[in-house]
Amino acid sequence: MRGFQAGLFLLCVAAGAAAVPWKVGCPRRCVCQLRPWYSPRSVYREAATVDCNDLLLPAVPVGLPRATHTLLLQGNKVARLERGELAYLRNLSELDLSQNSFSRVGDLGLANMPRLLSLHLEENQLARLPDDSFPGLGSLQELYLNHNQLRRISPRAFAGLGSLLRLHLNSNLLRTVDSRWFQMLPSLEILMIGGNKVDAILDLNFRPLANLRSLVLAGMNLREIGDYALEGLRSLESLSFYDNKLVEVPKRALQQVPGLKFLDLNKNPLQRVKQSDFVNMLHLKELGLNNMEELVSIDKFALINLPELTKLDMTNNPKLSFIHPSAFHRLPQMETLMLNNNALSALHKQTVEALPNLQEISIHGNPLRCDCVLRWVNSTENRVRFIEPQSTLCAEPPDLQRRHLRAVPFRDMTDRCLPLIPAQSFPARLEVAAGDDVSLHCRALAEPEPDIYWVAPSGVKLLPSAQGGRYRVHPEGTLEIRGISAREAGLYACVAHNLLGAATKSVSVTVGSAFPPSEASLELAVLEVQPYRVLLAWQPPLNTLSARLTWA
Repeated sequence: MRGFQAGLFLLCVAAGAAAVPWKVGCPRRCVCQLRPWYSPRSVYREAATVDCNDLLLPAVPVGLPRATHTLLLQGNKVARLERGELAYLRNLSELDLSQNSFSRVGDLGLANMPRLLSLHLEENQLARLPDDSFPGLGSLQELYLNHNQLRRISPRAFAGLGSLLRLHLNSNLLRTVDSRWFQMLPSLEILMIGGNKVDAILDLNFRPLANLRSLVLAGMNLREIGDYALEGLRSLESLSFYDNKLVEVPKRALQQVPGLKFLDLNKNPLQRVKQSDFVNMLHLKELGLNNMEELVSIDKFALINLPELTKLDMTNNPKLSFIHPSAFHRLPQMETLMLNNNALSALHKQTVEALPNLQEISIHGNPLRCDCVLRWVNSTENRVRFIEPQSTLCAEPPDLQRRHLRAVPFRDMTDRCLPLIPAQSFPARLEVAAGDDVSLHCRALAEPEPDIYWVAPSGVKLLPSAQGGRYRVHPEGTLEIRGISAREAGLYACVAHNLLGAATKSVSVTVGSAFPPSEASLELAVLEVQPYRVLLAWQPPLNTLSARLTWA
């Protein structure tokens, strides 16, 4: 996300700048230098640094230079600091004790270090934080506690840290998030709490954090986000839900953070982006919907009134086979649309025309059908730049297979075509348990635009305009079966049709071990016999939309 790029740039500058020797009495095996340093507020200075990293020291060296500004002790075996052991370092602003052997926060002995700004405790063995865990560190602005073994944090653990700007609690063993932790942290701007196995964020969890700008909730096993979970985060600009278990966009929660600019929903098991999932997010600039194994469809009006959105990433979704022609509405600043490595057969002209400021698009790595729906690509009116055009190849029709999309002449693409239901839309077989809610997603693009309906095992035609019993068909083509029972087991068929013809795709749904046996037999009638041909007729079984006869 762009919000982290500035900080990364500063780190790169600091790493590339030259250090110079600091001519003081330096502890044996350590290195003393004047090094570039940036404060948590990105203020630059040359810092008197003592580097004792990766020496496997059992204790902090004695006789450190009194003017030490930065003390690096990463990768040692220190398990305890005596109380006040470092108090003589009156200028100490950064202390790195990561990758040591601390198991109790009380063993840190860091009380009354009024100038300390950054404290690194990651990759120790800390298991709990009692109340008042960090006394006398009132100036602390950065606290890194990630990759410990924290199971319990007391409500007042962070008491006295009113100046803290950045808190890393990620990759611990926490199972809940307690809003009382944050009542002590009114200045906090960055919170990273991902990598803890928390399955729900409850309402008002972060309400005390009015100044928070960035919140990372990645890899937490989250299945539920309360409607008011983000209430109070009026300054939030960047939010990551990367690698969780969310099956729907938490749209009500997102309405509580109107200033959001960067949203990462990558690697969640969403199946559809539904109508109005992203609506009236007036300052959103970048949205990530990548690496979603179950994502099938971007529905009509899925993104509405996002006036500052400039980049949309929807890549590496192996089942994403459909973007509704009217999926995007009122996105006037969209410049970059990333759609590579999905299962898209086409992208409708109407989708692109709805993005008046679109500059570039990527659709390589998709099984593209180079016919009527994609005909706009090679028209003289197309003004959009294609990313990696040499990798943007046709998969269909057979005579154009492996041709570069941009190299197919406009006249070689038909202006009308039959519907095509992508193979990735839904499986050929599905086993569910009685009482489950089942969703089957059928989508198709064609010119003219196709209509979609379903046929149930009983032969009943299920239309989007009608609802009855356990069945509901959405206008985009999704069939929902609520509380399925053995009575609904059987063969379901999706039909997409337009003026030119129809496409069908079927799925066998087994409920428990129940699947209705086929009792129908096929009777052939000989209508006509000629020297070189035979005319046959037969009646297909119920719920069979087409039949094929083969013989040897």
